Amino acid sequence: MHSFLLPVLSFTLSIAVSAIADPTLSPWQLHEQRSHIPAGWTRARKLHPSALVPLRFALAQSNIEHIEALLNDVSHPSSPNYGNHWSASQIAAEFAPSTESIETVRSWLIESGVEPHRVKLSPTKGWLEVASTVEEAENLLLAEYHVYDHETGTKHIACDSYHLPEHVVPHVDFVTPTIHFDARIEKRNSQSRVPIGQPGQGGSSPKTTGQIDGILDQIEDCDKQITPICLRALYGLWYQPVSGNSNSYGIVEYTPQAYVQSDLDIFAKNFSTGLEGVSPTLVSIDGGVVQTTEIAFDYNGESNLDLEYAMTLVTKGQNITLYQVGDVVQGASFNTFLDALDGTYCTFDGGDDPDQDPVYPDTASGGYSGNEDCGTVKPANVISTSYGYNEADLSAAYAIRQCNEYAKLGLMGVTFLFSSGDLGVAGNGGYCLNADGSQSADGTIFNPGFPATCPYVTAVGATQVSPGKSVWEPESACEQVIYSGGGFSNYFSMPDYQKAAVEGYLAANPISYSKDIYNSTGTSRAYPDLSANGANYVVAIDGTFSLVYGTSAASPVVGSILTMVNDARIALGKPPLGFINPTIYSAGFAAGFKDITNGTNPGCGTLGFNATKGWDPVTGLGTPYFPSLLAKWLVL
Repeated sequence: MHSFLLPVLSFTLSIAVSAIADPTLSPWQLHEQRSHIPAGWTRARKLHPSALVPLRFALAQSNIEHIEALLNDVSHPSSPNYGNHWSASQIAAEFAPSTESIETVRSWLIESGVEPHRVKLSPTKGWLEVASTVEEAENLLLAEYHVYDHETGTKHIACDSYHLPEHVVPHVDFVTPTIHFDARIEKRNSQSRVPIGQPGQGGSSPKTTGQIDGILDQIEDCDKQITPICLRALYGLWYQPVSGNSNSYGIVEYTPQAYVQSDLDIFAKNFSTGLEGVSPTLVSIDGGVVQTTEIAFDYNGESNLDLEYAMTLVTKGQNITLYQVGDVVQGASFNTFLDALDGTYCTFDGGDDPDQDPVYPDTASGGYSGNEDCGTVKPANVISTSYGYNEADLSAAYAIRQCNEYAKLGLMGVTFLFSSGDLGVAGNGGYCLNADGSQSADGTIFNPGFPATCPYVTAVGATQVSPGKSVWEPESACEQVIYSGGGFSNYFSMPDYQKAAVEGYLAANPISYSKDIYNSTGTSRAYPDLSANGANYVVAIDGTFSLVYGTSAASPVVGSILTMVNDARIALGKPPLGFINPTIYSAGFAAGFKDITNGTNPGCGTLGFNATKGWDPVTGLGTPYFPSLLAKWLVL
């Protein structure tokens, strides 16, 4: 059975849902199960019963089942609490694991024969840890552990499934090591998907057709080359910030991706005023460094693209914060960044999984020797990220826990933007899903991306000025070099804010594909939420100009627009936008977007979905038009 034919998992509830059929095991429930061994791995051998396994139990968070309602309360334009964002202390008080959860799991472990001194509450207070043998772990979890070998030489301990007593289930999000596999493999090959923080990560990295002979910086040439003037014309972004010192805009990059200052200067000389010699404000997280050892498109293309356009569109009147995440040895994960923004995440919630996320201090030669950044970084009002995984790269429990953290930061007034992916309904690297849940280049099942499918972020797709068309004519879905990522999640249920729009699309546009190649339930999170141009960008890279394509380009453009809306709101004494999805999907905001009705997002041997009137799973609500959105947001 395909995973998406199961009931869609709630993103606020424990993943454990099905009871064991064997009556002798009736006190336990299946908590997590893996249907296949991930690509590149092979099962090597059974672990000896006396081998050590450091069990870690991720404790459930209090009140997490109410997080969507709480976020809507401060984000929906009809709410009397719109814009009344929470403080970090309120977040901590509301969602910290309860004493009941800690004691329930502790008591079960002790009653199962674990000596009390071996049950330790982690310094983060989000985990209970047990130094266990394989035999003990297998008895506790009704699991069977093996050693797995990766083709790069990496070894890993995992099981296919595990169980918990039914009274413990509500108090545990997930247990490690169990079904999870390392998401930070450092060597790329034809079968492994490289995570954020490594070059060439597949469908989320920008694409290029190479260097160009000359720049066409005329508005009539925007179908051939996109420059800042094209974007200003397309989206009406003619605005000079007045509240730059009180406003903030963050761009996230993952080491070894790094910008080159001389490239920023070349771009500024051609397209900007007053930005030559100007650098973004660097915020280093867990040893993040703007490395200069590796110079090539794969290392500099993403950062240069993001910063050149973001800095130019918000002008010299608004500083850009560069969050550079992870050292040159381990790179980083999204959790590494989230820990630095929200002290409650690493102090209480325990979102990190040491089987998937980097651990600091990094004892490797050249690694970051400092302690992990925990709540040390102030989040910007708007944060744009052009990186992503496939949903299937991660377990549902891991993705759900991280998604809830984006909701908490939304409660605190942060707008999170993520590019939706560049391979249509296929995932990074062109991988699609197989019937057993595995991923391969010849798979036939649509493969949604994460965090774009998290209902608490804003997913940004890509459009284009079609050949022979002008900026004054409607754009189409991007079908040059890349295709806008979009579709329906296999992990997350549909949030209330988009139900009317998505149900309207499904009613007006019956989908002819077989129900076994996409999540056809009509009750799952749909994406993207909106779009912006993602084709033919002129970008200075390594001393020359190249044409670049990607939702990687679209996300920082949308971030720039929203940052300028925040500027105007702040000037009037209003709070920043925070989580925008409930607002942009609400009645009356349709006029703030230019509807995109042409194009598709092919992948997995299909044409994907169609762009059509209203919301669609190719371009979302359409492209933002700054004057209209500004007028609407200024009255909220």
